[in-house]
Amino acid sequence: MPLVVPVGAVNNLPMEYIYLDHNATTPTRPEVVEAIARCYREGHANAASQHRAGQRAQRILEEARESIGENLGASVGGAVPDRILFTSGGTEANNLAVLGLARSRPDAPPGQLIVSAIEHPSVIGPAERLLEEGWRLDTLGVTASGTVRVDQLPPLLTPQTRLVSVMLGNHETGVLQPVADLAALANDAGVPMHTDAVQVVGKRPVHFRSLGVAAMSVAAHKFQGPAGIGVLIVRAGTPLLPLQLGGHQQHGLRPGTEPLALAVGMATALRLCCQEQHERAQRMERLLSRLENGLRAGYPRLVINGVDAQRLPQTTNIAFPGHDGQMLLLALDLAGIACSVGAACSSGSAELSPTLRAMGLPKAVVSSSLRFSLGPTNTEAEIDEAVCRILHVLHALDGSSAG
Repeated sequence: MPLVVPVGAVNNLPMEYIYLDHNATTPTRPEVVEAIARCYREGHANAASQHRAGQRAQRILEEARESIGENLGASVGGAVPDRILFTSGGTEANNLAVLGLARSRPDAPPGQLIVSAIEHPSVIGPAERLLEEGWRLDTLGVTASGTVRVDQLPPLLTPQTRLVSVMLGNHETGVLQPVADLAALANDAGVPMHTDAVQVVGKRPVHFRSLGVAAMSVAAHKFQGPAGIGVLIVRAGTPLLPLQLGGHQQHGLRPGTEPLALAVGMATALRLCCQEQHERAQRMERLLSRLENGLRAGYPRLVINGVDAQRLPQTTNIAFPGHDGQMLLLALDLAGIACSVGAACSSGSAELSPTLRAMGLPKAVVSSSLRFSLGPTNTEAEIDEAVCRILHVLHALDGSSAG
């Protein structure tokens, strides 16, 4: 690969790194950092302890739990509220949902699990573990635009179906999925449905009860909260088998000392982003359009994957046919642009994107695709500079190839 001249030097500007990988993680908000620091400064006791200091910590923890539930449309009041289980993040929440819901009848023989072809590795992994244990695993396909095909679900539902799991928004393309429609079909068949909402919460309004699902996974670091914490929301009355044992916390469904400061940080981040959500989404849409239109104007042969579907307001997946996506990623990194070839959890894999392959896209498109995901810290000036740098790298590589 030829040495790429940093674009900042071309524009006579100091080259500052431009972060366009917010789907991997987001920078933590200062207000969240302060809320977490305040908890640590106050030196709270273990929320599971029975003394007064422990009871005070428990009250703070429950306030954070209820705030998260209210902002996500869960039922937090009444005699039998929905359960909001703190986890270490989205991956654990997805594992607990898939394995805990599927195995909720431990005396029953292995059954059937249905997932989509575009799920995150943290759903595919536990699904494949069940397959190894003798379960049947069926997969819902997607359209060329990356939308899960609702029509494929009814024929697959049987008396042996134990769980359906389909993400709310795709981590690579940003394409939003018809989860409410799928959940209605699953509920009619008496089958619980789980959705991985990790990429959608904080970017679009999400209402757990309105979706009709039995469980939903969320991760705080995707919306400027702290890494290391997430939640699995489980509808009241839904049976769940724990993956871990040895503690009474969270009704024994996810034992272990609950991270009070991280819970407060997550609740703070979610509350703030929900307050700003409408304005932020509009701003992200404008910035994303600016990025896509600028790149298209300077490089007309690019392909925007999933462009015909409803997408997250800040995610685009763009193919640059004729280039290798991994090599282009490295070249852009040298030019001060952070982006991704797919999910951060699978970025070390040489395998071509399962999401793009499931969409039936040509190999030349799949192998040359990059994900750009924007966030609230990005500015118009950054997007314009990013367009300039990306085009500079593309044309430099094209010139080298032509030579």
